[in-house]
Amino acid sequence: MHPLRGILLKVASVCVFVGMASLIKATAGHVPPGEAVFFRSFFAIPVIVIWLAMRRELHLGVRTSNPLGHFWRGLIGTTSMGLGFAGLGLLPLPEVTAIGYASPLLVVIFAAMFLNEKVGVYRLGAVALGMAGVLIVLSPRLTVGTTGADAREALGAMVVLGAAFFASLAQVFVRKLVATESTATIVFWFSVTASALSTITIFWGWVIPAPREAIFLIIAGLLGGVGQILLTSSYRLADASVIAPFEYTSMILAIGVGFFVFGEVPTSVMLIGAAIIISAGVIIILREHYLGLERAKQRKAMSPNG
Repeated sequence: MHPLRGILLKVASVCVFVGMASLIKATAGHVPPGEAVFFRSFFAIPVIVIWLAMRRELHLGVRTSNPLGHFWRGLIGTTSMGLGFAGLGLLPLPEVTAIGYASPLLVVIFAAMFLNEKVGVYRLGAVALGMAGVLIVLSPRLTVGTTGADAREALGAMVVLGAAFFASLAQVFVRKLVATESTATIVFWFSVTASALSTITIFWGWVIPAPREAIFLIIAGLLGGVGQILLTSSYRLADASVIAPFEYTSMILAIGVGFFVFGEVPTSVMLIGAAIIISAGVIIILREHYLGLERAKQRKAMSPNG
């Protein structure tokens, strides 16, 4: 285990994903979300293939014993990505980032519902706190008028919340897949499935990107692949409880990029809501870490060599 290297790789992955989202946002005024999903997924494949080949795991990435599981994970993940990209064209980048933090909160609920994981009062309380923060972030968008920019922003809020909902479901599917599939397989087949599924949206009107937009979209895809590799590598080097809190550095980056690149000024309401969501997320991470230590002690006590 190399915690410092793991943390650095996690922060690097966050930087890469914020950069990817910024490029997608820059094209969102002209390029439909489904088309953006295709570029993001398709151009990530070469990066992932090269990475797997360098690790001599390409055969693991291609081989699968659960193709239907990958299809459903891909369908849900692609839906989440498409909604998220649509939201980038409707809301400021920091706001999209803050609402997206609802995903790990929802994972706790869905894991209890679909994976029969036990969820105690601490995590339920943290989820309730986090969802209160989400409502605070959403409140300005849901209490305005119903025409023009107000309606557009209200739609954006619902779309991004939908993206968080499907992202959490996708995580539940990933937890099921890891029982039989390697990380390499899950990463590879998601990009392949998302690329294939996103082409269906061509019937809703793709466009020919301008040269600058095409470059942005291709780079976004390459960054998506690099970000996935950095993220996966970070969890190989340190415990999830150590690395996970650094996901929230994305808020600092999103605020900076939003302000200096897109001229977006975060509101005090959004910042307060984001702070509450982040606090709830950290509480859940710390609780998971504590429960993991307790389970390890129990296993050691039950071991014949205890």
